[in-house]
Amino acid sequence: MTGLIGHAEPWREWRAALASGRMHHAWILAGRQGLGKAGFALAAARELVAEPGVPQPGLHPDIIVLEPLPANEDEARKRDEGKPYATKRNISVDQVRQIQHRLTTRPTLGTRRAIVIDPADDLEKSAVNALLKSLEEPPAGCVFLLVTHRPGRLLPTIRSRCRTLRFPTLTAADLGPLLARLAPRATEATRAAAIAAADGSPGAALGFVEQELGALHAIMLRLLHEGDEHFVLRGELAAEIGARPDRERQLATLDLARAVLVESVCTAPGPQQPRIIEAHAALATLTAQAPTYNYDPGLLAMEIGGLLVSAALPREAA
Repeated sequence: MTGLIGHAEPWREWRAALASGRMHHAWILAGRQGLGKAGFALAAARELVAEPGVPQPGLHPDIIVLEPLPANEDEARKRDEGKPYATKRNISVDQVRQIQHRLTTRPTLGTRRAIVIDPADDLEKSAVNALLKSLEEPPAGCVFLLVTHRPGRLLPTIRSRCRTLRFPTLTAADLGPLLARLAPRATEATRAAAIAAADGSPGAALGFVEQELGALHAIMLRLLHEGDEHFVLRGELAAEIGARPDRERQLATLDLARAVLVESVCTAPGPQQPRIIEAHAALATLTAQAPTYNYDPGLLAMEIGGLLVSAALPREAA
């Protein structure tokens, strides 16, 4: 992901700081999820710790990555086998303290050590307070790279000690060719739906392609423009989502519904715009609740469909 469009300016800033000899000790890599920030952090860390004439191993001892641990022993086995695995919700204070213990020693192969925290958004409160101590008194040669999707969630005392690299989202014109290259088997409708839902994030767009959102997108547009007096389209929406969708598909559906409303608000007639804004606010609340509450898929589909219908103009007004 480090070669994705939109990384040119972050690389320019990073390499200018590296060449200046006055490298800041802590950096925030900020931007939407799916922009390749973690890949950038690892590549930047390798540039940081590299020493002229010293062979650099693939698994570098001077690059420490702090990320959520597997959720349990079964998930840990999946990780060790190279399979997808579920993680714990937060990065714990014990993990931060283990890293801090390592920072009391000298780097192994050179004079610098990189600590990548991915994502810093997931640090539990006590872990943030522990990290702050290291940022206030950084060990010599240590550079912290904090990957964050929501920098506003970080404490002001953390942000004030870091230099920020911002990663821009991509335009639909950039995402289109990228998806055509990386997901050539996807239908045009699926790619169009993925671009609409991704909000400029290539990683999110690829994830949405895997969910095959083209048919869902078409049904949502009909709900918004035609209404659904007899609940036929809402039934089609529920069937397309599936009887037992996983969490990723449910969240992708919610993101797509919000994107459909955002796309429509600028071109909608004046009387329809407040309806769209109100429906979008309700969908945003529903999206925030979805990771916590175990919604019945059928009821969730009806709720999404109902909100889209609420944003549609009555036929007589249309």
